[in-house]
Amino acid sequence: MPTLPWATPKQRPALTANPTVMASKFQLRDRRDVPAFFVAALRIRRQMLNSPGVLGVSLIAKPLKGTFFTLSAWESREHLQAAVVGHPHVETMKRFAPRTAQSLFAFWTPGTDSRPTWQEAHKRLDEEAAKTYRR
Repeated sequence: MPTLPWATPKQRPALTANPTVMASKFQLRDRRDVPAFFVAALRIRRQMLNSPGVLGVSLIAKPLKGTFFTLSAWESREHLQAAVVGHPHVETMKRFAPRTAQSLFAFWTPGTDSRPTWQEAHKRLDEEAAKTYRR
């Protein structure tokens, strides 16, 4: 399971009192799309690390399952929203939307100044899945 560890931008912004954290999970329909999605994820990672307001990003890829997880922290929700409509993120999401079986997103404001953990991200994604897919 390749993990790209927590990375911060070269120009680190000052810590903010109420950062926004986002975790996401993408499940591809076909594992044959994994290589292209992984390459796109690397490009998006570079984009995000150069986006205003980013505090840090990380990625977990489970290629044999066709599953990708992202974790990022931002100065504000507005900074995050501005980044996701940028390039190459927006094109990648359009390209892979029909190839994605499931996507989940969790947003929160951490209680401390420490960086978010994958443990917390998985917990919040599980909670989101329980709400979203409960029937």
